[in-house]
Amino acid sequence: VGQTGSDKMISLSEEVKASGIPAEVIDMKDYDPDDQLADECTNKAVCVFLVATYTDGQPTENAEWFCKWLEEASTDFRYGKTYLKGLRYAVFGLGNSVYVGHYNTVGKNVDKWLWMLSGMRIMTRGEGDCNVVKSRNGSIQADFLAWKVKFLNRLQALAKGEKKTCSGNCKTGGSCKNKRKEGHDSDEEESGLQDEKKSGSVVDMEDLGNIMSRLCWFTTKRKCNLHFSVCSSSAEFGLYGTGSKKCLLSDSLILLTSCYFSFCAGYKLIGSHSGVKLCRWTKSMLRGRGGCYKHTFYGIESHRCMETTPSLACANKCVFCWRHHTNPVGTEWRWKMDPAETILQDALEKHQNMIRQFRGVPGVKPDRYEEGLAVKHCALSLVGEPIMYPEINTFIRLLHSHHISSFLVTNAQFPQEIRSLVPVTQLYVSVDASTKDSLKKIDRPLFKDFWPRFLDSLRALGEKRQRTVYRLTLVKSWNVEEMQAYSELIALGQPDFVEVKGVTYCGESSASSLTMANVPWHQEVVAFVQQLTDMLPQYEIACEHEHSNCLLIAHTKFKVDGEWWTWIDYERFQELVQAHEESGGQQSFSALDYIAKTPSWALFGAHEQGFDPADTRFQRRNKTKDISGC
Repeated sequence: VGQTGSDKMISLSEEVKASGIPAEVIDMKDYDPDDQLADECTNKAVCVFLVATYTDGQPTENAEWFCKWLEEASTDFRYGKTYLKGLRYAVFGLGNSVYVGHYNTVGKNVDKWLWMLSGMRIMTRGEGDCNVVKSRNGSIQADFLAWKVKFLNRLQALAKGEKKTCSGNCKTGGSCKNKRKEGHDSDEEESGLQDEKKSGSVVDMEDLGNIMSRLCWFTTKRKCNLHFSVCSSSAEFGLYGTGSKKCLLSDSLILLTSCYFSFCAGYKLIGSHSGVKLCRWTKSMLRGRGGCYKHTFYGIESHRCMETTPSLACANKCVFCWRHHTNPVGTEWRWKMDPAETILQDALEKHQNMIRQFRGVPGVKPDRYEEGLAVKHCALSLVGEPIMYPEINTFIRLLHSHHISSFLVTNAQFPQEIRSLVPVTQLYVSVDASTKDSLKKIDRPLFKDFWPRFLDSLRALGEKRQRTVYRLTLVKSWNVEEMQAYSELIALGQPDFVEVKGVTYCGESSASSLTMANVPWHQEVVAFVQQLTDMLPQYEIACEHEHSNCLLIAHTKFKVDGEWWTWIDYERFQELVQAHEESGGQQSFSALDYIAKTPSWALFGAHEQGFDPADTRFQRRNKTKDISGC
């Protein structure tokens, strides 16, 4: 298809304008779905998505970001199943049926993902085939013209007040009971149902990207845009180890890891037991929309933070786990082990590749994009229990040798491993409950002696000289009444900091009975923290991150001359840990040796409520309770 096809696509908007309906053609690379797509739900727009598929099943370059965003939004509980409710849309895809398995993949996915977000089809998806032998109308131009006639008729019907839309069943394998009276065509239905049966001869796709430079036009005076996401598997992992040990990602987990971790959650799997994922706060800070709570509390640069784990396995099955318990569980390491050097190298490479996908994305700040390619912080909290990995100390030392700070989170079930851990920038212990019964109910640990292990882990944390943190997750109606017991646990481990956060609701799951009713409002979290602090003579409320529903309680030793110093001097830490290693562990250092002053906007009581004034806050449509997580 050449320039003639492009002209015919653009002519569609001219014909719509001629009928008295305003329309605009927009290149997808210039459209920001986060900012604009939800607005189309309320301004009575009809969005037409004209999308092309390359021979490998991928979108054209200018549509990559839109497709990536739409794919993630369709499976992200934070957006919700009704995020695009009210959006009326139609999709026409361009492809080549000779490429079996990739024919019109992009068009099909865009259609599917919009529908998953409760968008309303106004008609069946149209398809143009570059393969003239298999094209239903003899050419891709003729395919489009045939679809255009039906679309214009449908648009006129909508303009006259008809509100019929497609139920969605016709494109998911079911039958559409209203296909005649709702503007459907039996030929289109048959075409849609035969997507996977088409095959044909090779056709030159050289100009396909130019034809569908992600043109999108909509019947509205506001800008309208097209969005779709790419489904690309990154499940690169070995299935079997050497000797008698199998890889953690064994054959019984192929479906789980490739489908859930890679597709639904954006995980990139590493070797046989590790993973990396781009945090939503990394994306946010790349676009100048604020950083995570660790930016507010400790001064990390969220756009330079890599979230990873060297162990997907965990010894708990917490009810609020946003991984929905799709990761393996176990109480000891019994799998083939990948070397720490390989894990770190692959994690950095995959993280950088994910950052590169943001090049040219609307709103991304060029300076932060360049900075984001150089990882400065590592959050070992992605999934599983990182401290289970036998070479965790080697991995941490490698991070520090690359001048990458380390934030390690453990679930307080491995006290001996905590004691043998080398210095980390900041060590977390999850304290999800304060009594034996509630811990069993919330964390659902695998160890039978989970309570003694839990208490001993807190004692082990108290023996550390570097920065230590208790992480409390409040689950309304489950653990918010245990005030006295929490204060006793804090006295046991004497952490430097206590993070208190409202539970993040992760959507419906058969693995958990949590609902939105269990998510406390921010005011309720504040009230809990104030009561708890009154029971802790050596602690005060230091910081707040309202948009993560999180507060920081700090030991008063970090309050110097009446001012809080909760931030971290990362360069100083690297100097100290290097000296520690070079001395063979003889030259020690403490948490107070690498502190930095906390800015006023991060303090509890500041009107910014923990949002960095250097950025611009963005809130999604119809958002009532913040369940954004961290």
